[in-house]
Amino acid sequence: MALLQGQRLLQRSGMQAKVCILQLRQASKASSGSRRAARVTAAATQVAEAPAPAVATGDKIKVRFAPSPTGNLHVGGARTALFNWLYARKVGGKFVLRVEDTDTARSTRESEEAMKEDLRWLGLDWDEGPDVGGDNGPYRQSERAQIYKEYVDQLVAKGVAYPCFCTDEELEAMKKEAEEKKLPPIYRGKWSSASKEEVDAMLASGATCCYRFRVPPGKEIFIDDIVRGRVTWNTDTLGDFVILRSNGLPVYNFCVAIDDALMGITHVLRAEEHLPNTLRQVLIYQALNFTPPAFGHMSLILAPDKSKLSKRHGATSVGEFKQQARAALRGTGNGGAGLRRLPAAAPCLRQGGVAGLRSGGFLAPAMVNYLSLLGWNDGTEKEIYSVDELQTAFALERITKSPAVFDRVKLSWMNGQHLRALPEEELLGRIGAALVADGVVTSPDSAFAKALAGLVKGSVELLTDCAAQARPLLSYPLAETVASEEFKPFLEDNFAEVAQAVVAASDSGELAAAVAAGHDGYKKWVNSVGKAQKRKGKRLFMPMRVAFTGRMQGPDVGDLLPALALAGDGDVAESSSLVPLAQRVEQLREWVGKQQA
Repeated sequence: MALLQGQRLLQRSGMQAKVCILQLRQASKASSGSRRAARVTAAATQVAEAPAPAVATGDKIKVRFAPSPTGNLHVGGARTALFNWLYARKVGGKFVLRVEDTDTARSTRESEEAMKEDLRWLGLDWDEGPDVGGDNGPYRQSERAQIYKEYVDQLVAKGVAYPCFCTDEELEAMKKEAEEKKLPPIYRGKWSSASKEEVDAMLASGATCCYRFRVPPGKEIFIDDIVRGRVTWNTDTLGDFVILRSNGLPVYNFCVAIDDALMGITHVLRAEEHLPNTLRQVLIYQALNFTPPAFGHMSLILAPDKSKLSKRHGATSVGEFKQQARAALRGTGNGGAGLRRLPAAAPCLRQGGVAGLRSGGFLAPAMVNYLSLLGWNDGTEKEIYSVDELQTAFALERITKSPAVFDRVKLSWMNGQHLRALPEEELLGRIGAALVADGVVTSPDSAFAKALAGLVKGSVELLTDCAAQARPLLSYPLAETVASEEFKPFLEDNFAEVAQAVVAASDSGELAAAVAAGHDGYKKWVNSVGKAQKRKGKRLFMPMRVAFTGRMQGPDVGDLLPALALAGDGDVAESSSLVPLAQRVEQLREWVGKQQA
């Protein structure tokens, strides 16, 4: 098995595979007569200084994203995947997806599938990995157990690893003693120096054991981190660490080092929380004579209050953002106009998990744009990028050390910019689809729906905003507005005079002609009223706005009235509260009558 694996590696990896074959041959010889004796070599092996990271360029560059399928793909993981993907795409390298599912208690295939779907929604495709394949599979750690065991055996044969039979009680006692003596919490058990006879006796008895990596004492280990510069550790602070558990499952740091080496990963770009793991991984690289990758540890992503981003700050997983967006994009291959309602438990971004039924949400390019700026910039003030522009501009040397702050207000603003950058027809279609899903209109394709979408397109940031901005345009709260304190100055400035002019124009047909003539026709008519009543500016336009809309704010009345006129039978959903222009005039007439009584 070991030699066959080495031969496969030779075909894929050149000189590195030749080294692997020699190592595997050594392990095979050890296992053919004295495997147990090789496992218990007690003398510490001095590990050579780590070779310099391979300098790979162009299509030789290979990066990876290696999530654990124990939950949702969160913002931090998505940022890590994006930076790796952008780098690979810029230089023409390869992006590998590897699933680190050795946590059997928490890892699920459902979570893996959800993560892959999230990555696809973001537009991040992978060159090797599950569902795609490649020359370096399997790409799930749970399917690589035999590979890990072979490398454990190699380390044992070299005296760099050994079996440890300490019980949980013994380990806890060591930990307590170290705390009392204020010593580093490192392994001080007997099995690092046990004799062959002692180990053989334990193995013969059937006792369970884990395997520990023998850490060389008194060594300075360093990396030249792409983001943080030189980082140095002293091995005396570490102690012998477990690489294979007593249940036969490998430990994370061991798996990662083996996988990165065998898969030919040249650059490991990940969050700074992984920096402490790097010492163990580099030691494993050294012990197996693997060439280490270049490391780059990116800053954490914080909440606006500078605490660690968490669920209490609202939606933090890509799935939650995507769920809101997918509802608005389902229907056609390009994102579509058909929508579905979200389940009642779907988190609402700006309400921090409060359930909502509104459809719509974020565009994937906007999310990619925003994530790219969480710890990177191109040295300019530019903020809005297309995905193609990001691939061109991205550079490792521009990744920043400072923590990034995840600001939902900024993300929403950026999403609005991307929305309005869409082709006009696509933008109106998406807004119309959101209005259908929220019960405002019955079809996104009607002239009325398109006109209504045109009225709100300039102010929406999320597709979830559309209905909230459209509904006020359909209602007519005249009574509430004219009774408000804010409107009082205009009421006292003879608002009734303007209202009477509107009613009279409606009765004569003059208003209908002005609305039919569009914005310019409405403007011409309003100016004629102003001239007749010696009004201009706010004294003219605010009373006119309230007379037609019942509100003191909103879009240009000259654009709203033609839109209202387009509402035909069946265009407006039952849940909408449309008050047509004719009904508005009648309510206005009734109000005027009450003032004259």
